[in-house]
Amino acid sequence: MTDLIRLDNIGFKTEQQQILKDISFSIKEGERVIVTGPSGGGKSTLLKLIASIINPIDGQIYFKGEDIAQLDPIAYRKKVSYFFQNATLFDETVRDNLSFPYNIREEAFDEGKAVQMLDRVKMSAEYLNKPIIDLSGGEKQRVALVRNLLYQPDVLLLDEVTSSLDAENKEIIYSIIDEMNTKESVTVLAVTHDEREFKMADRVLTIIEGRLEDSK
Repeated sequence: MTDLIRLDNIGFKTEQQQILKDISFSIKEGERVIVTGPSGGGKSTLLKLIASIINPIDGQIYFKGEDIAQLDPIAYRKKVSYFFQNATLFDETVRDNLSFPYNIREEAFDEGKAVQMLDRVKMSAEYLNKPIIDLSGGEKQRVALVRNLLYQPDVLLLDEVTSSLDAENKEIIYSIIDEMNTKESVTVLAVTHDEREFKMADRVLTIIEGRLEDSK
């Protein structure tokens, strides 16, 4: 396996504090890597840097050997998909949200694929026209995941995406992520404290007070 993402001496700080310092590691294509550590250590910041939502103060991040600072950010984010802890849905219906990935690519909405993906997260076709305000928290998270996966990314960045979900919704989301990783070789980098996810990981990276302390 080749390096898909590589971080070289990444640093990030605000006016108040140094959040990350001298972070270096690489992720190979198809790997499933967990990032863990105490709250406030910089884990979510790390994911946002890799997602190109914010930019490092020091160092470089490479995707397939290219510095992401030199890549078109929209094209990059289509390949490296960031999934928030509490994903935000917009407009009025599930259809509005699942149409969005097609709209930004100026392509026709593939309703058949949307229904197929909804089925994979245990939601029927009837959900397409369901108002967002009528969805439970777990249903919103599943719709958001489907929205991220309608166009399969190379990398899926997950920021504690199951931490607020009940056991049933956790299992549904675990299942589709497992399938994308094991059967479709989507690379996964996940911030989590969930023991179940640790057992499925190829490696665990630990960040404490902004530094990469340990890996296994």
